[in-house]
Amino acid sequence: MVRMPAAGTGRVLLSALVGAALGLGAYTFVYARGYSYFSNDPAACANCHVMRDYFDSWQRSSHHASAVCNDCHTPHPLVGKYLTKAENGWNHSLRFTLQDFPDPIRIRPANAAKLRANCLRCHGDMASQMPQEDCVRCHAGVGHGPRR
Repeated sequence: MVRMPAAGTGRVLLSALVGAALGLGAYTFVYARGYSYFSNDPAACANCHVMRDYFDSWQRSSHHASAVCNDCHTPHPLVGKYLTKAENGWNHSLRFTLQDFPDPIRIRPANAAKLRANCLRCHGDMASQMPQEDCVRCHAGVGHGPRR
């Protein structure tokens, strides 16, 4: 006679799997200093060695004294900012873990639109006279210093 497992066995197994996933996720978050991405500190963007050149070039840029990464790369309303950080954090961690990213790194169209909106937020008076194009097409070195 085949004996069926008790109904509680499935729940215990599911709880163990969920606990293991949460534990691994928490360990990875702490190990990768994920908490630093909740800050406005540009050094957080350089946690990953792939971003070091971008951080260093920002330090040489004309915007170094007036804008940090979030000022240009995320929306300013709190919810939009943290949704963008969460999406980008997931994409970055996945790409960097799998070593599946373009070299040099390229901005995605959705993030380029956020960047352009922030350019216009600060420079809208002057930019209103310009054709509606991508700001960094002509001003490529502004946010990240001279081209490498």
